[in-house]
Amino acid sequence: MPKKKVTKLDTIDTVQKSISKKKVVKSESSDAAKKSVPKKKIVQLDLKDAIVKGMQEKKGNQISVLDLRKLKSSMADYFVICHASSDKQVSAIADSVEEFARKLTGEKPWHIEGLESAEWILMDYFDVVVHIFKEEKRAFYGIEELWGDADITQIKD
Repeated sequence: MPKKKVTKLDTIDTVQKSISKKKVVKSESSDAAKKSVPKKKIVQLDLKDAIVKGMQEKKGNQISVLDLRKLKSSMADYFVICHASSDKQVSAIADSVEEFARKLTGEKPWHIEGLESAEWILMDYFDVVVHIFKEEKRAFYGIEELWGDADITQIKD
């Protein structure tokens, strides 16, 4: 669009109106650009970290992350393990883990076992397997001892 030449006959008001119209056009185009950019940027967390956060949210006890990647016989990359003092807390931790994993990574468990009795809930995310025990069941099964060759990270409560 060619620029309008201002002549002596044009008043200051006319010039100001044309300038303000141009500003409106510019602001409309910048508004359109803002609309195309997502308002909220989702930060992708590592799945195991999202699972740990879910466990911490419901006060999971003695959270351990077993790194199984160096082991030849492992069926997953990580085990994330914790325990609780009651079956209601075990169920609450499982719900929280599922919620945090979905919210923070977009991942859903492929398979879940043990929801009925809530003494040992296993959540399979393929690369990460979650074990949520009732305290006495964790001591009985001793998962950390069975996978003693794994690198174990204890998460502080």
